[in-house]
Amino acid sequence: MTTSEKVAYLKGLAEGMELTTGDSKEAKVLTAIIDILNDMALDMEDLGEELTELGEQVDEIDEDLADVEDLLYEDDEDEDDEDFDLDDLFEVSCPHCNGDFEVSEEELLADEGIECPICGEKLTFDIEECDGDYACCDEDCDNKE
Repeated sequence: MTTSEKVAYLKGLAEGMELTTGDSKEAKVLTAIIDILNDMALDMEDLGEELTELGEQVDEIDEDLADVEDLLYEDDEDEDDEDFDLDDLFEVSCPHCNGDFEVSEEELLADEGIECPICGEKLTFDIEECDGDYACCDEDCDNKE
């Protein structure tokens, strides 16, 4: 039973007891209270409907935002995949401690060299540019003639 139905029931009881038709002060107060309860019940129903509508709008906005996030982050994921490629890592053996570790191409090409993460010795590399000669390239080299 809704609040409006309960107020209507209360109003019917008051009318059945002839409390609303009398001119007494108590009848006037009771009638005013029932009218206020009725107005409050109607306001609550309106608020419930508006809340339901607002919830539906929020759900639609959430779905739209999810679509926008998918579009935005999909591009970022593609860029991240391009920026970090496992083929760009090279395994290096330290001549001092014989420890193996991986470094990026950028670290290998740095003029200041790199520090061995195992023993701490500074390592420098003499990297020659690939000229397309089969001796320095693997089968996947883009510089092959």
